[in-house]
Amino acid sequence: MFLGTHTPKLDDKGRLTLPAKFRDALAGGLMVTKGQDHCLYVFPRAEFEEMAKKVAAAPFTNEAVRAYQRYLFAGTDEQRPDGQGRIAIAPELRRYAALTKECVVIGAITRLEIWDSQAWQSYLDEHEDSYSQGQEEALPGIF
Repeated sequence: MFLGTHTPKLDDKGRLTLPAKFRDALAGGLMVTKGQDHCLYVFPRAEFEEMAKKVAAAPFTNEAVRAYQRYLFAGTDEQRPDGQGRIAIAPELRRYAALTKECVVIGAITRLEIWDSQAWQSYLDEHEDSYSQGQEEALPGIF
């Protein structure tokens, strides 16, 4: 389970050091892909494969499904952390998420999300009230 907030820096070669507490779970390989809200998603390879099977099972005769499949799979990069726990973020993925040197990596249960630090702060500021007020609406029966 991925939880917490971490603030690694992107180096000049476009590499990001994964938080140490997640390295074992990602040692077997990981998939970096475009997420919603202009962040990147990082899935353990096995988790991504399970999700990919579900996405691939959707009817490709539906235009919206085809668009989602193309966007997801074309924007995915397979990585294996190096000995120091670093992964190289592809230039297209860095551009999509507007990553600068200052990054935020958050745990989102089944995945990590990589955000530009300013974009993450803007997201938090924008959604604070809805989080505080919307628990019952967004997740009925849980709270």
